[in-house]
Amino acid sequence: MEFWLPLIFAGLMGLSILIYVVLDGFDLGIGILMARTDVTERDRMIASIGPFWDANETWLVLGVGLLLVAFPVAHGIVLGALYLPTALLLAGLILRGVAFDFRAKAQDNHKRLWDHAFFAGSLLAALAQGYMLGLYILGFAGGWGAHLFALLTAIMLAGGYAFIGACWLIIKTADALQRRAIRWAQLASWLTGAGIVAVSLATPLVSARIFDRWFDLPHLLLLAPVPVATAALFVWVEVVLRRMPAADDRGSWRPFAGAVGIFVLSFAGLAYSFYPFVVPDSLTIWQAAAAPESLLFILVGVVIVLPLIL
Repeated sequence: MEFWLPLIFAGLMGLSILIYVVLDGFDLGIGILMARTDVTERDRMIASIGPFWDANETWLVLGVGLLLVAFPVAHGIVLGALYLPTALLLAGLILRGVAFDFRAKAQDNHKRLWDHAFFAGSLLAALAQGYMLGLYILGFAGGWGAHLFALLTAIMLAGGYAFIGACWLIIKTADALQRRAIRWAQLASWLTGAGIVAVSLATPLVSARIFDRWFDLPHLLLLAPVPVATAALFVWVEVVLRRMPAADDRGSWRPFAGAVGIFVLSFAGLAYSFYPFVVPDSLTIWQAAAAPESLLFILVGVVIVLPLIL
């Protein structure tokens, strides 16, 4: 049990974060894309995420909660190192939550203000998450180089969210707005791809252990399908987007499915790179785990709660 319980909780925490990135990613992306639209288009974009956006953030709460209760030592180290971007993330999520509710009640001459607030909150939350990812990848290294890389990943992750958000709009909209979403998806896919390449290059370069895991034989041959499949999905999504929109809207779900696949493969690559460390190259999941008795008690609650959240 001392071996398996931390492993189970690491898997649950990773799953929660992945689901959050996909689900809240598309509605954060839609908030980012609202910057250059008119009021009618903004109303349609908001309506496309109305039933989902609040529930999507539940996965972030679950992921951070599992980090706190299952890996308390790592929780202190990670959030301590990322205190400022975490505060900015929370500020962005609060701002967009307030704006989402108030724009529905505001007078017409005030709705534009709340639309801008929703955009600002979405962009701030996305940039903060990307900045946190960049610092985590570099093992919380200091110096200007580390912060510049974190700023780069912040921009790239915001682009990735815009990409999956545009793909969601392709499913949920039609006519002129759908055509604009197709164009947005095409542009954002390049930014997303550049971000994945940057992270893929930086991760093995900052850690000899990660470099060996990816490039030593036979690992190189066994793991080659991951980047190959990711590149193939980018090409497939680009081909699908160029053939859209179809007359009967057939296949509008395909870009979103491709975007989800790209996110899943990218997350799998990162998870493989950092396993078994929860704090890069310093603290393993077993070293950071709570007592087995505590983990077993918490697991009972997770088994009950997780299906309800799903």
